[in-house]
Amino acid sequence: MASLPATSALPTTRPPHVNFTLGGMPRRRMVVVRAEGGEAINPAIRKSEDKVVDSVVVADLAKPLTPYCRCWRSATFPLCDGSHVKHNKATGDNVGPLLLKKQ
Repeated sequence: MASLPATSALPTTRPPHVNFTLGGMPRRRMVVVRAEGGEAINPAIRKSEDKVVDSVVVADLAKPLTPYCRCWRSATFPLCDGSHVKHNKATGDNVGPLLLKKQ
């Protein structure tokens, strides 16, 4: 049986979090580490398409369309701000947003 590392070997700091509210309830989210620039994020998925965009229909959404970032470069992450366009031109990648559509 494998033994657990000594207590001194365990990290002493917790990952950074941001506080926000969702539906009036306080929530915490881990801070996102963004991918480094200059490299493709999508090395193999549907590379024959100009831009990979998926849509999901959801009944309980506040807005008729909500785009979520999948390039990790959005200044409004987790929401898409169109940063994938610049990323795709610079790297030849084809990543695009995940679109949640209200049913």
